[in-house]
Amino acid sequence: MRFLFVGDSQTIGRAGDHTWRYRMWQHLGASFGGPFKIVGPRDGLYDPSADAPVSYAYADEDWPLHARRHLAGWGEGWQHMVPLVGDAVRGGKAQVLLVALGLIDLGFYTNSEQTADNVRRFFAEARAANPGVRAVVLPVIPNIRAQADDSFAEEVDHFNTLLAKAVAELDSPSSPLLLASLPQDYDIHRDTYDGTHPGPSGERRIAAAFATALHQGWGLGGPYEDR
Repeated sequence: MRFLFVGDSQTIGRAGDHTWRYRMWQHLGASFGGPFKIVGPRDGLYDPSADAPVSYAYADEDWPLHARRHLAGWGEGWQHMVPLVGDAVRGGKAQVLLVALGLIDLGFYTNSEQTADNVRRFFAEARAANPGVRAVVLPVIPNIRAQADDSFAEEVDHFNTLLAKAVAELDSPSSPLLLASLPQDYDIHRDTYDGTHPGPSGERRIAAAFATALHQGWGLGGPYEDR
């Protein structure tokens, strides 16, 4: 099975991170029970010193290059991925998308309704490339801005409601979609390094949310175990 990670800065990670992609790759390797491949057109990390995704300084330098593939970008959200996802799915022959998007959209680009429209456009493009593609979608994790700004917190909550509705409406037997639960016991003061981006414990909790959805929803892999 061929997996494609899709996300924003929380997914691409910065120089020195493991990333939740790495934690998910570890989980799949230990529990999937069959062949799998990580696909995608990109493989780097964001380098703050260059303000560009040009770093390959992963925390685990032995992480195989072929498993670092992704479609994620610092400052990129649903609207940015709409024109990219078709080619990424087609080029990588992706079968399962693991998607964590939305926070950057709501913070800088679009309101909740506009972002939800982009969710629908995203899946239309993905399905045009592979009519049988599956996806697990993570709701937006409220960050430090949501704690300080009630209006932004309301926007995040409203988008997550619209996201759940979109996933339910777009789900189909031929191209199933799952909405993951928010990471269990996620605490931005413990699980992030700046109130938004996951540190090691946050990476594990995000990976666990995807792993749980895959296991409980489709019987893929097993329960997540910390590594």
